[in-house]
Amino acid sequence: MGVKGYIMQLQPFSVNDGDGIRTTIFMAGCPLRCKWCSNPEGFAKNPLVGWYQRKCIGCGACTEACPQGIGINMNLEREKCIACGKCVDVCPKKARTRMVSLMDADDVLKQIHKHSIFYQFSKGGISFSGGECTSQPAFLDYLTEQIYDMGYSMDMETCGHFEFEKVRKALARMDLIFMDLKHMDDEKHRFFTGVSNKQTLQNIKHLNEIPADVVIRIPTIGGVNSDEENIRSSAAYVHANLPKAKMELLPYHKFGTIKYEALGIPYEHDEFYRPSKEEIAQLKEIIQSEGVEIADFT
Repeated sequence: MGVKGYIMQLQPFSVNDGDGIRTTIFMAGCPLRCKWCSNPEGFAKNPLVGWYQRKCIGCGACTEACPQGIGINMNLEREKCIACGKCVDVCPKKARTRMVSLMDADDVLKQIHKHSIFYQFSKGGISFSGGECTSQPAFLDYLTEQIYDMGYSMDMETCGHFEFEKVRKALARMDLIFMDLKHMDDEKHRFFTGVSNKQTLQNIKHLNEIPADVVIRIPTIGGVNSDEENIRSSAAYVHANLPKAKMELLPYHKFGTIKYEALGIPYEHDEFYRPSKEEIAQLKEIIQSEGVEIADFT
């Protein structure tokens, strides 16, 4: 039996997480519970089916196919769902969708290899994201080892909350690592993400041991971490502890809130807002004043 892992999506023709045209592998499983998360399906490592009510025409094909007898509104009976995907296969409007699937690593490799010509001519490659790709270390190690031997460039996007030694080999195969830094204040970090920032801060230091280029990303959210004090202290920490790194600000968006609908989860954080272009420009100046170069892959 091959190595298997939980995949949210294989997204070809991605251009925002590294150079050139890339295939992004979104791997499920994340130890954080960020209140603004745009990929809530990536919290757990298990198969998952979603239901988009706005697409549903109420034909009942899903109910007829379901071995558990779940009705059209699956969110009323979600605890019964075994994520077999039979309802997805018969839905004429794609109101049912596989949000997390268990996949064989070799099948993943076959899928990404189909687009090799685009990686070659655009100087692109493979990006690992999530969820959290480091939450499946054996799966990640196998994939990165095989892709490294194929000669494709690899990038990684991570929340930074992982045991460094468990993923050291995978990290060492990367050409570029994006690591999030949500907040410098540990108490606020715990409040907004559910975990301490201490492991992330330590892992930023550990990245000195890895030859890859590094971009420290701040998901910049009004009402959370967009104040000048946090941005300045973040930049100062990066400059002092990982001088080779650049930093990037990712303004808050609500593109992922529709996924909460698909999972029957309320999104109740209207207090968060997107900083203005002028505010972002000012925050970038603060970062540069602390001696850190700005990156922009958006």
